[in-house]
Parts: sequence; C-alpha cells; structure tokens
Amino acid sequence: MSFDHWDEIRTAYQVARLGTVSGAAEVLGVHHATVIRHIDALESRLGAKLFQRHARGYTPTEAGQDLLSVGGRADDQFTQLAGRIKGRGNEVTGDLIITSIAALASLVVPALGEFQLDHPELRVQFQTDSRLFRMEYGEAHVAIRAGRPGDSPDNIVQPFCTSSVGLFAHKNYVEAHGLPDETNLPEHRFIGSTTENPRPNFLRWLNEQVPPECIVFRTNELATYRYAVKAEMGIGFISRSEALDDPDLIEVLPPLEEWATKLWLVTHMDLHRTAKVQTILRFLKDKVKDWPVEPA
Repeated sequence: MSFDHWDEIRTAYQVARLGTVSGAAEVLGVHHATVIRHIDALESRLGAKLFQRHARGYTPTEAGQDLLSVGGRADDQFTQLAGRIKGRGNEVTGDLIITSIAALASLVVPALGEFQLDHPELRVQFQTDSRLFRMEYGEAHVAIRAGRPGDSPDNIVQPFCTSSVGLFAHKNYVEAHGLPDETNLPEHRFIGSTTENPRPNFLRWLNEQVPPECIVFRTNELATYRYAVKAEMGIGFISRSEALDDPDLIEVLPPLEEWATKLWLVTHMDLHRTAKVQTILRFLKDKVKDWPVEPA
C-alpha cells in the first residue's frame, strides 16, 4: 500500500467508523457508488475482506478493525496538517496537470504558456494520451476530453467546444488522382487508424465507407494524419482549423455533421472548487472564444 491509495483507505475508515456506505458517502461528499468501488478495490488489493455485509450495514472484520485503528490515527494527522496549511487552497501555485487530446496541443500549449506568465509560481504539466486519466486518483486537475467524457459520478463535466475535421489531400495527389466522390472512394488511397474500432465518428465512417485495402497508411495518432497527407501518401482527416490555412491542402469532400467532435472540460469534485482549478477553467473558457473551433 502507498499514499496513492489514501482515498480508498480513508473511505474504508469512514465506513468502518460509521457502519454504512451512505453515511461514509455523506461525510466524504462523494457518491455511494464511489464508496463501494473504493472498498472493493482496497479489499482486492489487500487480498482480505474488511467488512461483513448485512442488511443493516457494514461490520468491520478483524482486518477492518485494524484499518479502523490505523485510519483513525492517519485521519487525525491529516486534519492537523490541513489546519497548518489552511488558506493555501486560495493560491494559484504548485502543480497544475492538464490532459487533452493531442489534436488540441497547438492551441492549448500557447494558452498555458500565457496562463503561466500570469501565475509564475505554477509548475504546469501537459499530457496527451488516448486513455482516460483517472481524475479520482489525482492524475489530472483538468481534462479536455473528446466524444464521451466518461461516466464517473464524481467528475464534473462541462461543455467546452466543438471541433470539426475534414477529408484533405495534397494538391499534387489531386492533380495525379483527381477528386473522390461517394461513387469512387475505392479508387483512392486513404490514411486510416491502427485501431480496429476507433472512437471518433469520422474514423468509423472511414472504416465503413472505404475498403481496408484502400487504407494504405495507418497510424495510432490523429496528429500524424496531416504529415501523411502532406507527404502525398493519400487522403486523410485533418482538423479543418489547421488545414484550411494550408495552401497545399485541398478539402476533397464536404464535411459531414457527424464528423464534428464535442469536447468537454472534466474536473473531479474534490478539486473543482479550488482557486487553481476555477482560475484555469475560467481562462480556458475565455480563451476558446478566440480559437478556430465552435465554443460551447
């Protein structure tokens, strides 16, 4: 066990102290499903049952009694620590971790640089990854997510903007092969995803409309599509906000509404009200108005 699992230990301590999931959820300010998930995860990690479940609630086992004793001392220590640092939550300092889809990096990174100039005591981390970062474990303060933002009851999800992509080809490709239409897609070369069932709707459309043998280059990162198209390897999806400013790229088909992707700002309820998170949320919501996307 490590400090990384303190949330689970604290949850189990409150269940042991109060005897019910609902009581622990109320004290911790979380959904009852989170309490159950933490208990199940902790028992699995320890390889031991901490509670006997019954109609009236949860009764600690011998292992649960040990946890109640240790958890009580730890909770007291954290309470004392919180008293010593009270007030620091109103400062925009320390670490700020932002996660985002890679396609937004060219817009988000300069914005974060501007934000850091206004708050020089911040240490900013910016991470892009296809996986959903676990907000409940402190992996990020704010996540910019595309499509389905996740269904954790402890996360606060706010609409951010809508980003659109289009099908583009290099002008030299068009000169050599002509423009595609709905009737001759199999006669062209395309850039596709290495993922068999990709999440974005536009990549699903590509898999449904274009035979696999026509997808001549595949990559796991959407940002790479532009490089492949620029290299005249085939037709691929590119953010319209980037491609329309490039004179070498030609949009080969009118964009479909289903190709647009909704983006969301996701925070965890435990950090949502802190000054640091509220400040960066206000900044991003204001900044997106100047970006080549459709604000929420």
